[in-house]
Amino acid sequence: MNAALETSGVHLLVIDDDPDILRLLTMRLRAAGFRVSTAASAEEGLARIAVEPPQLVVSDIRLPGKDGLALFEEIRRTRPTLPVILLTAHGTIPDAVEAMSRGVAGYLTKPFDSKVLLEKIQQALQLSLPAAGQGGSGSEAWREGIVFRSSSMAQLMEETRVVAASDASIMIRGESGTGKEVLARAIHRASPRAKAPFVAINCGAIPEQLLESELFGHVRGAFSGAVREHTGLFKAAAGGTLFLDEIGDMPLALQVKLLRVLQERAVRPVGATQAEPVDVRVLSATHRDIEQALADGQFREDLYYRLDVVTLRLPRLEDRREDIPLLTAHFIRQLVKKYDKGIVGIAPEALEALTNAAWPGNIRQLYNVVEQSCALATTPLLTLPLIQRALRSPVMEALSYADAKQRFERNYLVQILKLTDGNVADAARIAERNRTEFYRLLQKYELTPSMFRSGSSSAASSG
Repeated sequence: MNAALETSGVHLLVIDDDPDILRLLTMRLRAAGFRVSTAASAEEGLARIAVEPPQLVVSDIRLPGKDGLALFEEIRRTRPTLPVILLTAHGTIPDAVEAMSRGVAGYLTKPFDSKVLLEKIQQALQLSLPAAGQGGSGSEAWREGIVFRSSSMAQLMEETRVVAASDASIMIRGESGTGKEVLARAIHRASPRAKAPFVAINCGAIPEQLLESELFGHVRGAFSGAVREHTGLFKAAAGGTLFLDEIGDMPLALQVKLLRVLQERAVRPVGATQAEPVDVRVLSATHRDIEQALADGQFREDLYYRLDVVTLRLPRLEDRREDIPLLTAHFIRQLVKKYDKGIVGIAPEALEALTNAAWPGNIRQLYNVVEQSCALATTPLLTLPLIQRALRSPVMEALSYADAKQRFERNYLVQILKLTDGNVADAARIAERNRTEFYRLLQKYELTPSMFRSGSSSAASSG
């Protein structure tokens, strides 16, 4: 295969109800260096994608229950960057051709040559995976410091990696504390601009009269106190990335000037008579309801469309509770060095309190809670009283299954099975269902407890 595409460890999911074909495909793909998961139906395939998203799906069109075309439509709706290759019989070729027009990465007619399948897989992966030497040499270095196991974050990071390779302007949405600047830095590291500067500014933290000078610079004598020339952040980020945090708080008068810079790709410092060309990729972020700001006339529509070519939305910490144990362990490792203490972990009941707590401040609040607990710790384990003191708020109960909407059943089951590492007794207790009923729910979505045991799913989100 092409040396520019490193296949070792690339995760493929193969779906076919014929066990002989499944075994043969698995053997050939593993021999080519891929890591392979298998499923015998579309539902089982969707469950495996929820647990550990692959880089590519190979599926037969003829499947029991939901067929391969319906599977592709659901994948396209929920994970638009995940490539799918369909295997077809002669009678389903028209369906496959139609699917190609809707975004299928390729199709093969049975029987097919394994060499042709590998070529199709390579072509699809070359479009969706970074080439060697880009974005941390094709590794995961670009997302350093981002830890997760949740499917929502896995999907977000896959979309992030794909769009980072372009030069499109990206608006990052999310509540305060969800890690918007961390994600912006990851985009920069994964982009072709990674070796140039990354410059960040909080548009809501600088007075209006100073923000223009900070962004565009000024010449000497431009205003009272301008005793020397100031470069400005656009020029400081030349060739690289400028991150405009809390863009929704930018004053309207300055929005007009920012729009002009983006349109003309040139910046004129305050007090200057001529504009200077500038090559910068702009990322922006906001926790505000920007659509409401548009409706209220507080944000320019033309600027919005310049900045929001692609939207990435960070989930709340409460929506990715299965990531809390990983994030906690990650923060403890960081803080042990900071405070030079012999802390080795957290007590199980303390971790349970963190997992079940309300998190209005999201990841930033979790970090602060762990930091306070580490600062006050006198034992190798962070204890429940330390965590409760740091939380300063009552612990909320785990979400019961009855409270979950029916259309989120599978995601709910995946979440609590991850929380319990596949322990059905604990998962059934959290869901407030007896074990027999809980097993029926698992069977309905073709989920097996072994899929969630430690080591069976990937870890790594945003800090």
